[in-house]
Amino acid sequence: MHAPDPAHPASLLGRDRPAVTLREVAERAGVSMITVSRAINTPQQVSERTRERVQEAVSALGYVPNLVAGGLRSARSHVVTALVPTLTGPLFGEMVQALTEALELRGFQVMLGQVGYARSREDELLRAIVGRRPDGIVLTGVMHSPEGRRLLTASGIPIVETWDFTDTPIDMLVGLRHEALGAAVCEHLFTKERRRLALLSGGDERAARRARGFEAAALRLGLRPPAVRLGKSPTTHADGRKGLVALLTDTPDIDAVFCSSDMLALGVLTEARVRGIAVPDQLAVMGFGDIDFAQTVSPSLSTVRIDGTRMGQTAAQLIADRAEGQPVSEPVVDIGFSIIERDST
Repeated sequence: MHAPDPAHPASLLGRDRPAVTLREVAERAGVSMITVSRAINTPQQVSERTRERVQEAVSALGYVPNLVAGGLRSARSHVVTALVPTLTGPLFGEMVQALTEALELRGFQVMLGQVGYARSREDELLRAIVGRRPDGIVLTGVMHSPEGRRLLTASGIPIVETWDFTDTPIDMLVGLRHEALGAAVCEHLFTKERRRLALLSGGDERAARRARGFEAAALRLGLRPPAVRLGKSPTTHADGRKGLVALLTDTPDIDAVFCSSDMLALGVLTEARVRGIAVPDQLAVMGFGDIDFAQTVSPSLSTVRIDGTRMGQTAAQLIADRAEGQPVSEPVVDIGFSIIERDST
């Protein structure tokens, strides 16, 4: 298991700054607060030049108007918004369930949004969410557009990023280091005397980080560069079958495949069975996610487990504590990962 790094000092990561105010926008634009309000709410009442100055200030500061009735900043919504890339697979379900249950115990309700894997979609949702001032926002990943990052930083809303790791979180973070995970999988396959490695991966940023770690470890171990097949995210069983066909066409002597999801790995197992390729004797297969079928499929699937329950519970505690004005002593938590060895390797 990858051991978490020591937490960064809370003084460097905790965010005490309140949300950007209408007054700050007015001062930056060099106009009155009422002019800013008119430029935002009834733009036809101000000149084009004034609208441009206000919009420049809004963009620079990351200001989002408060859409809560009456603009009552002191009124808590008791709502936390969680954004995940997809709802079609089980990978994020464990975290969402744990997050929801833990927040309910603290008096908060969770609203769930699906952002896909495109940053533009996340930005659209963030503008709508920040304007309604939830008590917290839980995000998947740490790669956000400059606009999205400005909106979140300026909002004053407690933020927890999950499923990834960075030394510069927006506010709080509960995640793992994907490069280290990829390297650990490569080392695991190496200990199983696998020397001709392949990588079958989706195209999202976290999968790309795992791929980079996997490839770098192979070079450190003196292995030839892994055969690589990249696709789109979310990945499917069909993608796994097609991916193995492509890998074998280009590099027929591979003896191990690391898949960026258990669903891809299931497709690889299916295609291997159809082609009469013995797993693991001829081909070792490794997945990611440890979803429910990984233990019961035949052969059982070796994979990497992320403790989604711990991730969700920890994110809930950070959000609730910050929303209630309690101190957060450890705003960054690396939950690590576990390699689960089963029959497929």
